[in-house]
Amino acid sequence: MTRIVTKIQDFLRLETSAGFILMVVALLALMANNSPLAGLYSGFLSTPVEVQFGSFQIAKPLLLWINDGLMAIFFFLIGLEIKKEVLEGELSSLDKAALPLFAALGGIIAPAAIYVFLNWGNPIAIQGWAIPAATDIAFALGVLALVGSRVPVSLKILLLAVAIIDDLAAIIIIALFYTQDLSLVALGWGGLGTLGLIILNRIGVTRITPYALIGLFVWACVLKSGVHATLAGVVTALAVPLKGKTPEDSSPLHRAEHGLHIWVAFLILPLFAFANAGVSLKGVSLADLLAPLPLGIALGLFLGKQIGVVSLSWIAVKFGLAKLPKDTNWCQLYGVACLTGIGFTMSLFIGTLAFEGDELLNAVRLGVLMGSVASGLLGFILLRLFCSSNNQSKQKLQVQRAA
Repeated sequence: MTRIVTKIQDFLRLETSAGFILMVVALLALMANNSPLAGLYSGFLSTPVEVQFGSFQIAKPLLLWINDGLMAIFFFLIGLEIKKEVLEGELSSLDKAALPLFAALGGIIAPAAIYVFLNWGNPIAIQGWAIPAATDIAFALGVLALVGSRVPVSLKILLLAVAIIDDLAAIIIIALFYTQDLSLVALGWGGLGTLGLIILNRIGVTRITPYALIGLFVWACVLKSGVHATLAGVVTALAVPLKGKTPEDSSPLHRAEHGLHIWVAFLILPLFAFANAGVSLKGVSLADLLAPLPLGIALGLFLGKQIGVVSLSWIAVKFGLAKLPKDTNWCQLYGVACLTGIGFTMSLFIGTLAFEGDELLNAVRLGVLMGSVASGLLGFILLRLFCSSNNQSKQKLQVQRAA
C-alpha cells in the first residue's frame, strides 16, 4: 500500500511540475504573438515539413506535425494510463470509480449544454460543442499544488481520476464526431496494423519496440484514412501488456509509461501549448470577448464544469451510488470542480479539430484562456480557504508512520 501511495505522489509531482511549465510556455506564446516577434512565431509554425517513401507522402506545416504527430504520443501515454487505472488503479472497481465517473459525466454534459445553448443556430460554431468538456490534467494539478500539502491526497486522486475519465471521453468524442471523409483503403491497412498489435499481445511479446513500430504504421494509415491520427496512439497503448512473461518480470506498460512521461510532460505538451496558445490580441474588443463562440467556451469551462461535476456528484452520493473521498467535504469538492474547468491543452486540441482558419481558432483560444484562467483562480481560492492546515499535519504523520 505504501508503494502505491508513493507512486501516486511521484506521478502528482511530475504532473504539477509540468503544469507550471505549461503556464510559463503559454505566457511566452502570448507574448511572442503580440510583439515584434509575431512574424517569426507564425513563420516557425508554418515551416513546411515533408516525409516521403516512394509514392507515400506526408507534407504538413510544423504546426500540424505537432498536433497530429507529437500529440499521438501524448494520446499513447493517455491510453497507457487509462488501461492501468482500469486494470489495477482508481478505476479498477465500481466502488472506486463511481464518484469520478459521475463527476466526469456531469463535467462533460453541462459545459457542452451551455456552449450549445449560446451557439444554437450557427451551424459552424456548433461544431465546437466538445471544446469546454475537456480538462487539462497537468494544468489542474499544477494549480492544486499551489495550495500546498494541506490538500488531502484523496482529493488529488479524485481530480486525477476525473481527468483520466475526461480524457477517455475526449478520445471517444474525437473518434465519433471529428472524423473527416473516410478512406476505406487506408483504414483497412490501419486495421491490419491493429491486428498485428493484438497478435503481439496474444503471443506475449513484452518488448516495447515492436509495438512502437507497428503503432507508427497504424498512425500513418489512420492519418491518411480521415480518422484523427492521434487515435492510433490510443489503439497502440491498449495493446501493450500490463504484465511480463513471469511474475518477476517488470510490467511492459509501466516501463513504457515511465519512459514516456517525462518527455510528454516537459517537451510534447509544452511544445503543443506554445504552438496553440498564442492568441493574437490585436484589435480584440469587448464585443469579441462576448461573442457566442468564445463566451460559450469560457462559460462552459467556468460555470458548466462547476455545475455538472458538483450536481452529479451530489446526486450520486445522495442516492448511495458513491461516497465522498476520505478526509474531504463538499466545499473542497466544489474547489476541485472549479479546477476541472481548466481545459487549456485538451480544449485547444479539440478546437483545432473543430475549426479551421485563424479567426475561428483565435476565438477558441480566447474562450479557452478566459475560462481556464477564471476556473483556476476560483479553484485555488476555494481550496486555499477550505483545506485546513489539519490535513497538512495528518499527511506529515502518515509519512512518518510509513517511514
